[in-house]
Amino acid sequence: MTTKQQPKYMILKQEILTWLHSGRLKPDDQMPTENEIADQFQMSRQTVRQTFGVLEQEGWIYRIQGKGTFVSSPQSGPKLQDVQTIGVITTYISDYIFPHIVRGAESALRSRGYRMLLSSTDNDKVKEKESLHMMMSQPLSGLIIEPTKSAEGNPNLDYFLSLCYKDIPYLMINESYPELSCPYIKADDEAGGYKAAEHLIKLGHRRIAGFFKIDDLQGVNRLKGFMRAHQEHKVPLVPETVIRYTTEEKAIKPFETAYAMLKQEDTRPTAMVCYNDELAVHLLEAVRQAGLSVPGDLSIVGFDDSTLAVATEVKLTTLTHPKMEMGAMAAQLLMDLIEQKKGTASHHVYDPELVIRESTRQI
Repeated sequence: MTTKQQPKYMILKQEILTWLHSGRLKPDDQMPTENEIADQFQMSRQTVRQTFGVLEQEGWIYRIQGKGTFVSSPQSGPKLQDVQTIGVITTYISDYIFPHIVRGAESALRSRGYRMLLSSTDNDKVKEKESLHMMMSQPLSGLIIEPTKSAEGNPNLDYFLSLCYKDIPYLMINESYPELSCPYIKADDEAGGYKAAEHLIKLGHRRIAGFFKIDDLQGVNRLKGFMRAHQEHKVPLVPETVIRYTTEEKAIKPFETAYAMLKQEDTRPTAMVCYNDELAVHLLEAVRQAGLSVPGDLSIVGFDDSTLAVATEVKLTTLTHPKMEMGAMAAQLLMDLIEQKKGTASHHVYDPELVIRESTRQI
């Protein structure tokens, strides 16, 4: 699946807000015209009009009929210095479970009068650096961040040290960089990997293939739980059935490997545990192409209980993920840290539950 980009109107909105924060445009200054901005950013007038509409609705600008659009003054709009801004950096914005996480955070922030500045890294360390740089050039009150390729170190440590030095609170979601002592909210991925494998073992499966993305600690921990279930239940784990891949390989390697496995009638697996539901749905096509069916010939378990889990003709057995709840909890926790409320817990670990649907069966 191709990663969708942030909507153009939102990119333009953030750019215009930097003009206001930096003093490039002051209260009651006239804004450039829609045509001028459209030409400058190579965007359609419709996109610019949409951006202006959002900024006007939020009180950043106002229109005077026949004269133009102007920057709101402190009397006619929000005081820029009094509005708290929370930065949210996720690996993706528009794909998979990430819109739910962002929506949860945005709703919680709005309910307490905070604004949200959003960026994504596409799970790329260089883009994470760019996102951190962009966030820290704003008047930022706090930051929610999902680490990028958390299993491959933290080359952007300087930015996090700078956040600490400037006393800007931040927390991490889905995972955390091990060297940072910051609050985090994540799922117990090892427990989820264990439950997925144990469920299949209890159904009688003894040749279970596992597919795990190992540049993120989520995948590493899911693999760890998968292996532990085999060890504790004394089920031998065939080395070639444990497939590890990276973000860059996710579109091709798991599919090709699964298809090759399924074509070998004598040694093919009877079940698969997938890093997430997105991969599980992708591998359903490999099963079809191999002339097999789920759950008739093969059982499959996903992870995250996303909308994809029930979007195909085979409803997936999967592990739950808090999604919107995670976004809302992250925002609430961070706002409490900013407002220095007492008794705020620093870590939350969610225990995934197994949701049994029709993609697994007893053999």
